[in-house]
Amino acid sequence: MYGSVVIILLVFSRLLAPLISISVNEELARVDGISVEKVRFLFMILLALVIAIALKVVGILLITALLIIPAATARLYSRSPRQMVLLSVVIAILSVVLGLYSSLQWDFPAGPAIVVGAALLFFVSRVFVRH
Repeated sequence: MYGSVVIILLVFSRLLAPLISISVNEELARVDGISVEKVRFLFMILLALVIAIALKVVGILLITALLIIPAATARLYSRSPRQMVLLSVVIAILSVVLGLYSSLQWDFPAGPAIVVGAALLFFVSRVFVRH
């Protein structure tokens, strides 16, 4: 499992710039020489591997929540795709810390507590962020 994670991180670090280019403007990415189909295929494979590995460790509810909610929260604060990726990771880490703390403090199950922590960060962000 650790080897898979290292490989996924290495491949993803090489795909980050092309992924950002594709997400900003697909036609411009093609003009820049990026093989859009190849990058999308590799990204889907990486995502499938991450989900398959993480399912064994933490479960479907937590994986789904940590893939979607931090990204939705980061979108409220981000000005660029790269900033959104980094902020999404920070928010996911905060969600896990908040969930584990509440699990320890009030004897809640850890997985649902992390999901509630992520949702709480999202809803608080929606209330206080104005565009």
